[in-house]
Amino acid sequence: MIDLPEPKRPLLPAQAYDARQPLIVFDGVCVFCSGFVQLIVNLDRDRRFRFATAQSPLGEALFRKYGLPTGDYETNLAIIDGGAFTKLDSFVAIMAVLGWPWRAAKALLLLPRPLRDWLYDRVAKNRYALFGRKDSCEIPSAELRQRLIG
Repeated sequence: MIDLPEPKRPLLPAQAYDARQPLIVFDGVCVFCSGFVQLIVNLDRDRRFRFATAQSPLGEALFRKYGLPTGDYETNLAIIDGGAFTKLDSFVAIMAVLGWPWRAAKALLLLPRPLRDWLYDRVAKNRYALFGRKDSCEIPSAELRQRLIG
């Protein structure tokens, strides 16, 4: 029997994004995650960030590209200046883009990575119990809708 090579699949869906703009991929049914995105929309007065839900074709493709599980979205993914950030590092990178005083979140990087990841994982694993879960991705605000891709 001859093993056939697996067919090549496109890495990203046809509707890709402009990689020059920072992108946040988040769990669209998580109340906490959606609230964080709304906070960033409000703080990002220069409208730099774009957003995609992890459940969208683009979000799933990006999770796969960066080796993240697509069955459970326990981290957000921030792609900034060509670099991919997850867990608490994602939060720090996002806040740094927003400038002062939000850039002060870089102080979190003083914590050793195992501790940062442990803290992040505790919240991520309990986010639905602590903050709630929606049955589906909500209809975004007009402001968010203009910046939502994928």
